[in-house]
Amino acid sequence: MYKILTLNNISAAGLDRLPRERYEVASEISHPDAILLRSYKMHDMEIPETVQAIGRAGAGVNNIPVERMTEKGIPVFNAPGANSNAVKELVIAGMLMAARNIGPAWKFATSLEGEDAEITKAVEAGKKNFVGFELPGRTLGVVGLGAIGVKICNAAHDLGMKVVGYDPSITVKSAWKLKADVEQALSIDDLLSRSDFVTFHVPLNEHTANMINEERIRLMPDNAVVLNFARHGIVDDEAVVKALDDGKLYGYVCDFPSNLLKDHPRCLTLPHLGASTREAEENCAIMVADEIRAWLEDGNIANSVNFPEINMPHGDNPRLVVVNSNVPNMLGQISTDLAEAGLNIMDMLNKSRGDIAVTLIDLEAQPEQSVMDKISGVEGVLSVRCLSCKK
Repeated sequence: MYKILTLNNISAAGLDRLPRERYEVASEISHPDAILLRSYKMHDMEIPETVQAIGRAGAGVNNIPVERMTEKGIPVFNAPGANSNAVKELVIAGMLMAARNIGPAWKFATSLEGEDAEITKAVEAGKKNFVGFELPGRTLGVVGLGAIGVKICNAAHDLGMKVVGYDPSITVKSAWKLKADVEQALSIDDLLSRSDFVTFHVPLNEHTANMINEERIRLMPDNAVVLNFARHGIVDDEAVVKALDDGKLYGYVCDFPSNLLKDHPRCLTLPHLGASTREAEENCAIMVADEIRAWLEDGNIANSVNFPEINMPHGDNPRLVVVNSNVPNMLGQISTDLAEAGLNIMDMLNKSRGDIAVTLIDLEAQPEQSVMDKISGVEGVLSVRCLSCKK
């Protein structure tokens, strides 16, 4: 029986992927084998020693101490792409709302008073203040071409926009999904200089913090629109507000309200709605539950932000799952310990990523606890598990 601790409400569609006869899932549980969460901030949390995995039902992992988990030999899983359609739709909506001045126009309409004839007269007199522009022929710059960025590029292209993308780490899989007419920017500065709209879909780190600042705003065409549905901190809000006040920028649409932004007439701030659809929450929960289950039951890894991807079919043999520092002679020492115990290796797969390596070893027979203890004692080994054969 595996124990799963939930730190946020996780969609039932995801929890249903964890069979009740093998999994106990609760928001309060002792000695959990894994933790599932959404936005809960774990940095100050004491992680139980029994935890073997952490699953984030979403893409960003800024709320998880990933480096500390890596040092403890704990993989952190996420759900990249599971909320991509939800974010894509919100970005497209944000561009349309900014271009057509929907926010200010809505406020104007709701403030009207009097008889219907008076309201109609006020509408005809006031609508000239909300004249906007259309998207076809405008250029959208997309920074970050993962699952979300690719969908936004393609959707904007279908709306008749010119699209420029930038991502020095784009994968072959993402590149294949891009429409052929999406242009490649040589740099962020190159992208900004060509973009009437710019949207960001990158994690927040030391390389992306304040990616849009006063200096880079000067590179943009006049009356451009900035959109941020990624992470607070990627855009320098003060620099954007100054550019709005100076008439350099036309609008700012983001998912992160603040006292500086929420009442500004050229800002449209939403309450972090990027992945807030039933479909996205279900997709994220299903994906991360499947990832946690694959790791706990088979030692297989997909979509981990700190561990290598590894997959070896698990059949009728006991399986050792070894997590260790990625240093020379680890496999030699582990193999020697198994050989000395008279255990024959039927299959083995080793993968590494940075300082971490994972080895899956299918054995002819179940190892004694003494063998497990001996492998655990090898310098650099972070964890050892033995999984029963699959039926």
